[in-house]
Amino acid sequence: SGRPVLMTNLAAVLIGFGMMAQAIVIPQLLETPRATGYGLGQSVLQAGLWMAPGGLMMLLFAPVSSKLLSTIGGRRTLALGGAVLSAGYVFAVFLTGAPWQLLVATCIGSAGVGIGYAAMPTLILENVPPQDAGAGVGLNGLMRSVGTTISGAVMAVVLAGATMEFGPTGVEIPTLGAYQTCFIIGAAAAAVGAVLA
Repeated sequence: SGRPVLMTNLAAVLIGFGMMAQAIVIPQLLETPRATGYGLGQSVLQAGLWMAPGGLMMLLFAPVSSKLLSTIGGRRTLALGGAVLSAGYVFAVFLTGAPWQLLVATCIGSAGVGIGYAAMPTLILENVPPQDAGAGVGLNGLMRSVGTTISGAVMAVVLAGATMEFGPTGVEIPTLGAYQTCFIIGAAAAAVGAVLA
């Protein structure tokens, strides 16, 4: 039972990474000033409203995951979740010209998170002895948190590493390429998570 648990926990790190990346990067891109030529000029409130449907997608896709678990099994369900999350990032790499495009990317990615996150505890419970169930699921939750923490650090490094001066005061802001690199990294992490599953 060690190998399935290990693979599920590694997938949890990567899918957690992917989930957090969109929560960090997309609001920043939405709030970047239009004068940059690629920013979408949204307020903090507007950015939050554009992101809100993603949370609803996670909620709506948790029952879908339940159905998938009973038909195709935990491993395939987790792999599908990672693949859908990755597809959301691929969409975002190429379509950043309007808030609605990032909304669609967020909804696709969030659907993947809803599918994948619901599958993880099932996989853990199927592969640990009953007396270790609580510890197994708890460790898996910790692995997801590790992924989100690493994601925050990596996204910050990427966004800070490729900047341009903007405005009369010369404030440094991330370039469009930096945002796209973040999306590529998120897509790769989710895809590797799907493969590990």
